[in-house]
Amino acid sequence: MSAPRRAVVTGLGVVAPHGIGAETFWKTAVDGTSSLALIDREGCGHLPLRVAGQVPDFDPAALIEDTYLVQTDRFTHFAMSATQLALDDARLSRADIDSPYSVGVVTAAGSGGGEFGQRELQKLWGQGSKYVGPYQSIAWFYAASTGQISIRGGFKGPCGVVAADEAGGLDALAHAALAVRRGTATVVAGATEAPLAPYSMVCQLGYPELSRSTDPDRAYRPFTSAACGFAPAEGGAMFVLEEERAARERGADARATVAGHAATFTGASRWEESRAGLAHAIGTALAEAGCRPQDVDVVFADALGVPEADRAEALALADALGPHARRVPVTAPKAGIGRAFCAAAVLDVATAMLAMEHELIPPTPHVLDVCHDLDLVVGRARPAQPRTALVLSRGLMGNNSALVLRRGAAPFPE
Repeated sequence: MSAPRRAVVTGLGVVAPHGIGAETFWKTAVDGTSSLALIDREGCGHLPLRVAGQVPDFDPAALIEDTYLVQTDRFTHFAMSATQLALDDARLSRADIDSPYSVGVVTAAGSGGGEFGQRELQKLWGQGSKYVGPYQSIAWFYAASTGQISIRGGFKGPCGVVAADEAGGLDALAHAALAVRRGTATVVAGATEAPLAPYSMVCQLGYPELSRSTDPDRAYRPFTSAACGFAPAEGGAMFVLEEERAARERGADARATVAGHAATFTGASRWEESRAGLAHAIGTALAEAGCRPQDVDVVFADALGVPEADRAEALALADALGPHARRVPVTAPKAGIGRAFCAAAVLDVATAMLAMEHELIPPTPHVLDVCHDLDLVVGRARPAQPRTALVLSRGLMGNNSALVLRRGAAPFPE
C-alpha cells in the first residue's frame, strides 16, 4: 500500500506593513517592532478610523505587467506580487511544471477590490458611463486574485475561492492541502486584502470591534485590560504547496507541513459562544494532525483585541489543551501590523513557519499587562525549538478555524 500524499509548503511570499519579502517581514516581526501608524491615504483623513497597518513603498508597476495593472485592484496587486515571491522561493518555474493542469490556485478575501470599484464609480457619477472601463465588472470581485494569478501563471488546475469570513485565510490553505492530497501536484494559496480605501473604510465602520484609537501604540492591545478593539491592515501572504515526494524529487525544500485543520461556525460577534466553537476546531485539527495537546509548541492567537473575545479565546485554549494551555507560549505578532481580515491568519502562518525555522518566537507588540491566564510572549522574542505550531482565526461573522503546522516534511500519522 502506497504512503499517503502529503502537502508541504515549499514557497512563501509576503507583502505586509512590515515590508515586502519574507525575510524583511521576519526581521521586523522578531524585533517586536510595530508598523501601525496614522492612515495617510487620500480621502481618509476625516474618517473616525485613524490607525492601520499600511504596506510601505509598494510599487505595483515595478512588479506587475501593465496588462494586468489596468484591470486589477490593489488587493490583487498584493496577491500577484506575493505569488511571484512564493514561486521564486520554491524555485518553481514554468520549466518545472509538467502540465498547466497540475497547478491550482486558491485564495480568500473579504474586502475585495474596493479601491478600484470606488474609482470607477466616481467616474460613472462624475463623468458618465463611457468613462467606466470594462474591468469594473471583475476587479472588485473577491475572486479576482485567483483568476488573475491563474491567468498570469498559465495555471489550469483546480482553482477556487474561499468565502469564510476572516477565517477564510486558514481555510484556503487547508483547501489547497486537501487538493494536493487528492492528486493535484501543486497549489498556490493564500490571502491578501486592501481595505484602506475610503469606500472600504466606510464599510468597516459598522464593526464595533474596530479600534477608534488615534494612538498607534494603543490602538491594538490584545489580551490586556486596555484592549479596545483591533486596528485593520492591508497586505497578505501567498504559499506554494506541493506533494511532498514530488517536491523532494525536484530538490525543493519543505519549509512546513500542513498537518491538520478544522473549522466551525458560532455566529456573528457571539464571542462567548466562540469559545466552544474554537475549542472544537482546535481539538479536531490536532486529531487530524495526530498531535496531542502537549505536542503544541507555540500558539499564534487570533487576538481580536476585544475583551470578551480575548477571554473566550483564552478559555478555548484551556478547554482544548488542558493544563498545557498554561505552559505553551502564545503570541500575537499581528498586534504590530494590524489585523488584515482574511490575510491576518496567513500572515500568522508565514510568521509561524519562520519562527520554526529561526527557532525564535516573536513577541506581541504593545502588550505589557497580560490579563488572561496565558503564557503570552511579550517584550522580546523567546528562544525556542518549536516543531508544531497552532494558528487560530475567528471572523467577525462567526467562523472559527484552527490550522496545525509542523516544521519541515513532518509525516501525517498512519
